[in-house]
Amino acid sequence: MDVLRVVAAAVVDRGRLLVVSKQAAPDVFYLPGGKPEAGEETLARELAEELGVTPHDLALLDHVEDVAALEGVPMRMTVFTAGVSGDPRPAAELAALGWTDGRDAYVPRLAPAVRDQVVPLLVRAGVLGGAA
Repeated sequence: MDVLRVVAAAVVDRGRLLVVSKQAAPDVFYLPGGKPEAGEETLARELAEELGVTPHDLALLDHVEDVAALEGVPMRMTVFTAGVSGDPRPAAELAALGWTDGRDAYVPRLAPAVRDQVVPLLVRAGVLGGAA
């Protein structure tokens, strides 16, 4: 079985992580990002299309392997920490956006890879306010 490859941005502001939901699954929150395409800077394109922002200060956080919440297939997500220029607003296929500190009402609605792997990584790094 092929592995779904995804590139995502962990945007943290004031101890809270930016999460988004898609119109196809409005009750599940993910990191903004998408599938890499040859010759494109995936995060810049996805963040511009989906949120109307420009990423800056990208740094590799980790590679996360899990099952993709929507597709139900194995997934490898390359996660970068990033700042953004502009005020994020949901557009394109997004239904909503929110900010989580890793221990609030969003946690049960987070995609498993975000909840079980990315949030603990960010907590251990000291940038997110939740419990590991």
